[in-house]
Amino acid sequence: MEDATVCYACGARSEATDQRCSCGEPLWYDLDPQVDDWPDGDEQSMWRFAEFLPVSDPSDLAAAAGGTPLVRTSRLDDYGGCRLSVKHEGANPTGSFKDRGSAVAVTAARERGVEWVGTVSHGNMAMSMAAHAAGCGLECLTLVPDDISDARVRAIGQFGPTLRRVDGDYGRLYYDTVERSSPETVSFTNSDSPLRTAGQKTTALEICEAFAPDVPDAIALPVSSGGHASATWKGLRELRDAGLIDAMPRLFWVQAAVCDPIAQAYREGASTVSRVESAETVAYSIGNNDPPSGTRALTAARETDGAVVSVTEDEILDATAALSTKAGLCVEPSSAVPLAGVRKLAREGDVAPTDDVVCVATGTGFKELDYHETSADVATIELDDLDRVLSELP
Repeated sequence: MEDATVCYACGARSEATDQRCSCGEPLWYDLDPQVDDWPDGDEQSMWRFAEFLPVSDPSDLAAAAGGTPLVRTSRLDDYGGCRLSVKHEGANPTGSFKDRGSAVAVTAARERGVEWVGTVSHGNMAMSMAAHAAGCGLECLTLVPDDISDARVRAIGQFGPTLRRVDGDYGRLYYDTVERSSPETVSFTNSDSPLRTAGQKTTALEICEAFAPDVPDAIALPVSSGGHASATWKGLRELRDAGLIDAMPRLFWVQAAVCDPIAQAYREGASTVSRVESAETVAYSIGNNDPPSGTRALTAARETDGAVVSVTEDEILDATAALSTKAGLCVEPSSAVPLAGVRKLAREGDVAPTDDVVCVATGTGFKELDYHETSADVATIELDDLDRVLSELP
């Protein structure tokens, strides 16, 4: 187990169990992977990159996280205005990228002798942590917003956690649990904790390995807390420092226009991200108006010559449908946000038609089919009508 975390902003070092620096910014693990080439062997999960992780010896469900497909979606090129690929994180064990962070968190908890793990989540992370805790015999406390749908509660509850809806300020709940996190009571692993970002950075490692010896021109992600965005930046920095990549892809973060604190800070030229007033969005999973790693994500976009953009509700739903009908990918609306953002950037001239851009589709849409409208030609026929139907096909 790596014994220290570090603050990207001030450089201060902290204990491995600390989550935030005294300066207020989030911490991440201070790792220096001793590698000189891409990993070999048959391992296909995220543990292929064990040298980049602060834990080892995953078991059961944790060992299955990551290793998701990178799909070249050429039929989306005209729609997105560039050469598009999609990193399909819905292929993870519980259907979202959250499994990467949960796998590291529960492995660390088991190594540390922790009995209870916990998390604060809109749904995907709660489901993931509950599943991974069940997979290795840990108890799990999941705290979710009071307005979460019953369908999401059922999805989380199937894994047997202690689940509590919380009526109150979701942003405050994050900080309250960080303050109370303890190996002796409940070890909380929230959206941008060092353990989560350590696991989530493997998304970027897998993308770059697929493009090696080159890198994609840009990587686009939806942003909520800023944890996955920060993790992507961290992974790219470690690859560069190890000499496995020579150039950094531009990083594009995309938010829903009705809840876009990081994008607002970017547009205004601010150096820090502040809480904003927001409204409900179809991209429910990224509806965070006070992102705890917002400033770190903002810094990442600027330092890679990237951008932070906002997209409308209609643009999100249109991109969701495009991923289904042009690429055959069923994603939740928040996962379509990057495609909507890349399309906008291409129309504004910030992305070229020849650019290779990877959109990270962070979660499956099979848990949220209410947002998917059928475009199928649907009719009822008699069995004896089959020959007629076949003859009438265009």
